Amino acid sequence: MTRTFITLASLAALTAAATGCGVADQGRSPVVVRIDEIAASSGAGSQTFAGYLHSDVQTMVKVNNVDVPTRFNDPGRVTLSVVLRDPGAPGVANTPTELNTVTITHYRVVYRRTDGRNVQGVDVPWAFDSGMTVSIPASAAVQQTFDLVRVSAKGEAPLTALIVNGQTLDVIADVTFYGKDMHHNDVMATGSIGITFANYGDSSS
Repeated sequence: MTRTFITLASLAALTAAATGCGVADQGRSPVVVRIDEIAASSGAGSQTFAGYLHSDVQTMVKVNNVDVPTRFNDPGRVTLSVVLRDPGAPGVANTPTELNTVTITHYRVVYRRTDGRNVQGVDVPWAFDSGMTVSIPASAAVQQTFDLVRVSAKGEAPLTALIVNGQTLDVIADVTFYGKDMHHNDVMATGSIGITFANYGDSSS
């Protein structure tokens, strides 16, 4: 009897520990948010979105025939959809409803290098958080634009050095989107896109 009591107590303690670590909070939502695509566009370019970003850290803009150094933010664009965690069985498929809608409320961008040198403000731009409000219905994907590179980052290290040294900086941006489903369960999804920062040549127009 004593051995059984100890076993049950141990199981209860493990359960309590898992709950305190947040393990029990994972997977409560009946849906999973899927990132179908992350694309980006140069704020100084043609506004064409692609799967890789060439980010110009400084662009010369003519104002009254005078070249003025200018910085632009670079927008990202994400395509999001939701998938039922339990699709059902063959012939008895579960059908998503409006209650499976997910609303994204904010996102976080973190930059990293593949060589492991990732000190923010020294090796890579600072990570940042920002708000976003978009609802993803169960029946269709949605697209939403967001700031992938803030204009303020181009006025800070390490990007400012690229203006004069002619070098490039290659990073990967990991973007995590956070939100809640209709039952107030937390959901999140992370996608990545490559970026090359440089002081690219400007057109003469």
